[in-house]
Amino acid sequence: MNWISNYVRPTINSLFSRREMPENLWTKCDGCGTMLFHRELKDALNTCPNCNHHMPISPRARFGNLFDAGVFAEIDVPEATPDPLHFRDQKRYPDRMREARKKTNEKEAILVASGEMGRMKVVAAAQDFSFMGGSMGMYVGNALLAGAEAAVKAKAPFVVFSAAGGARMQEGILSLMQMPRTTIAVQMVKEAGLPYVVVLTHPTTGGVTASYAMLGDVQIAEPNALIGFAGTRVIEQTIREQLPEGFQRAEYLLDHGMLDRVTDRKDMRDELISILHMLTGRPQPVKGDLPKPEPVPEPVPAAATKDAPKAADKAGDAPRKDAKK
Repeated sequence: MNWISNYVRPTINSLFSRREMPENLWTKCDGCGTMLFHRELKDALNTCPNCNHHMPISPRARFGNLFDAGVFAEIDVPEATPDPLHFRDQKRYPDRMREARKKTNEKEAILVASGEMGRMKVVAAAQDFSFMGGSMGMYVGNALLAGAEAAVKAKAPFVVFSAAGGARMQEGILSLMQMPRTTIAVQMVKEAGLPYVVVLTHPTTGGVTASYAMLGDVQIAEPNALIGFAGTRVIEQTIREQLPEGFQRAEYLLDHGMLDRVTDRKDMRDELISILHMLTGRPQPVKGDLPKPEPVPEPVPAAATKDAPKAADKAGDAPRKDAKK
């Protein structure tokens, strides 16, 4: 009886039991509620094919679509002090950092890389909102400085993808000091005569908006991205007025002159390549490589062309004379 209950029955149950489906195969769209298969969502760059809602995307996935053939090299960023204030709320700051790194498999809330876009050298930085809300701490300031220095050294444009809830409260005043530091980094790029382009993604708020996110030569945003400094409720309570609906969304800001473009993620690469070519004085890029033209035959000299009929006649007369003989 023990053999049947301990071996036979579990074996039969394992053969006929329903296999559990992994939880990460389907994602529900926050915009329309459509269930999207993970491969379909990946091919669409984390945008909903039904309503075009732009979902969060990791910096590595963004760079994989941004650079030529998805090839890029990470730029080293100087380390920051791990826990300068020994901050603790419900959890210790190092514990929160450890959880964020385990969740995202990233070291910090920003990734800086260099590569080619349309065969043009470009340095780019992208924030990850899933890493503690993409908050701006000392490491983010170091990363933007490192990216600016790499751009100046390579004489390449600098492109920043912002996504943050603001400064990191666990670092207090040290996080707020990154606002002037990042402003200096942007000024370094501009003084070198290089383009600085910002792509604002959902959401971009707080001290990030008040510093490097709004200093671009060209300001681009993804559709329906939330962009602002303070929240709607805080502003309404301060000014005691009802604000227009969607006044902090990308389309509203575009209509009121705060942005230059609102571009879908799938069109972002071509848009950036075209803009960077214009800002650097290069000719507009070609979408694809054309095959090499076939070699043109050398022209025949005119004298040889005139003598050709006579030579042909003489060649044709020779057999006739032989025939008469």
